[in-house]
Amino acid sequence: MAATKLTVLSNGSLRVEGDFELVDAQGQPYGLAGRERISVCRCGLSKNKPFCDGSHKGHFEHNAEAFDLPAPKV
Repeated sequence: MAATKLTVLSNGSLRVEGDFELVDAQGQPYGLAGRERISVCRCGLSKNKPFCDGSHKGHFEHNAEAFDLPAPKV
């Protein structure tokens, strides 16, 4: 099985690559037509949610830089 990679893009979407399945809140899969790479909207402006359609351009700012989350509380 290939690894799944999520990339947070600065001022943009979440890119999903590899072996993955995208499902809705009821667990029903989206038909991805064999795609192994998609972009998921994270600005809320896309007219094709949950997929990115580029509507964020000029309306969404976020400098994507990785950081460590604190350990979960036990």
